Amino acid sequence: MTMMKKIRRSLNKMFREFLVYHHSSLEFRAKLITMMIATDIEINECEENLLREMAHRIYHDDDERAEVLIDTVKEYFEKIKTKNGLDFEHLIVQVQRQIKEVKRFREKIDVDMLRPFIDCHEDEEEKIFAVRIIEFLEELKEEHGAV
Repeated sequence: MTMMKKIRRSLNKMFREFLVYHHSSLEFRAKLITMMIATDIEINECEENLLREMAHRIYHDDDERAEVLIDTVKEYFEKIKTKNGLDFEHLIVQVQRQIKEVKRFREKIDVDMLRPFIDCHEDEEEKIFAVRIIEFLEELKEEHGAV
């Protein structure tokens, strides 16, 4: 990665709210993905590959936006892992609140796209937890009238 690209990504990260078009939508998607990844203490290779694939599928015509999504997921994950201003429960509360406040966000919950993350977990308890997250998101989507 070139130095200029690194600087641009750092600026996007620091000033995402001002520089990224529809930043709140991107951040909401990042929270959904983080919920699927944050069931254990590391992002494994399977999760990393799915994250990259999903980001580039969502933003198939904008590689830079896809990279911002990836960086945002990793940022949220790191905050949860290091207990730096965000924990898993707070992330769930944020998603619930945002669904209620911004109706268009419920359409961004694509459980079929998130479901493959379940298979990335080797531990059976983590798989069960990931299934529960999917069920929670399905209920949340249904509760708020998404089709």
